[in-house]
Amino acid sequence: MKAAMEDHEMEKRKAVEELETEDLPPIRPVDKFGFVKKDQAAETLKKTRSSIEHEREERRTRKWRKMIGAGSSDWKHYVRRKPVVVKRRVRKGIPDCLRGLVWQLLSGSRDLLLMNPGVYEQLVIYETSPSELEIIRDISRTFPSHIFFQQRHGPGQRSLYNVLKAYSVYDRDVGYVQGMGFLAGLLLLYMSEEDAFWLLVALLKGAVHAPMEGLYLAGLPLVQQYLFQFDQLVKEQLPRLGEHFSREAINPSMYASQWFITVFTYSFPFSLALRIWDVFLHEVGVKIVFRVGLALLKYCHDDLVKLPFEKLVHALRNFPEDALDPDTLLPMAYSIKVSRRLEELKLEYRKRSDQVPQHSEASGNESEGLKLKKSPGQRGFYPWSIEVVALGFIFK
Repeated sequence: MKAAMEDHEMEKRKAVEELETEDLPPIRPVDKFGFVKKDQAAETLKKTRSSIEHEREERRTRKWRKMIGAGSSDWKHYVRRKPVVVKRRVRKGIPDCLRGLVWQLLSGSRDLLLMNPGVYEQLVIYETSPSELEIIRDISRTFPSHIFFQQRHGPGQRSLYNVLKAYSVYDRDVGYVQGMGFLAGLLLLYMSEEDAFWLLVALLKGAVHAPMEGLYLAGLPLVQQYLFQFDQLVKEQLPRLGEHFSREAINPSMYASQWFITVFTYSFPFSLALRIWDVFLHEVGVKIVFRVGLALLKYCHDDLVKLPFEKLVHALRNFPEDALDPDTLLPMAYSIKVSRRLEELKLEYRKRSDQVPQHSEASGNESEGLKLKKSPGQRGFYPWSIEVVALGFIFK
């Protein structure tokens, strides 16, 4: 036993020590967000748009700077005085050069940072985490096509490791779960390590919004609730598609889990993910995830209802490019009303869950991060809950 522990410690020390800068990867063309370009054919068309977009962005940036004020001094006053204007501007998209600052103001993370001087440094330098090896193994899977994270053991991967390791120590109940890397990675593209860490804390602990930590606790309890709610909403708002899903044995865990766990940062176009995050942080958190998910299914409805199981699963993980255009999809999402029904479904889910007997014995698979759900004979059983929840499957 002692020898095994010593071997584990040696492996962990070796992995951490290997996080040293290696040779830079070859220079390749990147888009405005820093992702390596896949398609060069459309460059000419994009260049003709760029000057117009640049001028529009400059005008919007000037409006936002005035709204925020020097040192963020006018922000809270402006939000209280003109909430409708702020909401409209957020929905149009926060200027990219101000996005990191505004996200911190919206989330309440700035206050957390100021109230906890030196805490992040303590967590990174002086504390150890049992999740360190797992974090190191997953780092290269986070935004692998972004130049900040491409260099093996480079500054981007080191910053991501530091933030995730610090959080796994700060909140040992949650520790580290694979999907958290996409949240931390997104934040690091817009702010410093320490700022990213405290925004992650604000999100998971609920400084302003409802806490997200239930998405990452053992058994993923909040994911299970959201999947139940989404399943019911699909059946109610898109009944024909809901019936087709039932016939083909399609349930939300097959395609929507990573929408909730990463708030669309895992596989969606980055420009769309950013716009969703602007609204996610300004409005009532997870509601926008439901709205966007329903809008996507509504947009592709006529094609989806014609597909058999295998093609349906593929289509639900690979939406067409026109469906993922922010200026098309988001207005459709904003028109979908879900607030009251989400609250009713949350109460229904909890009522059903309370009726299911709790088992005292854990499954033998739980040590590997897998959770087996209730059996179909029990009340409160949901169609997807008998499946094994495996993050390696969700983030393949």
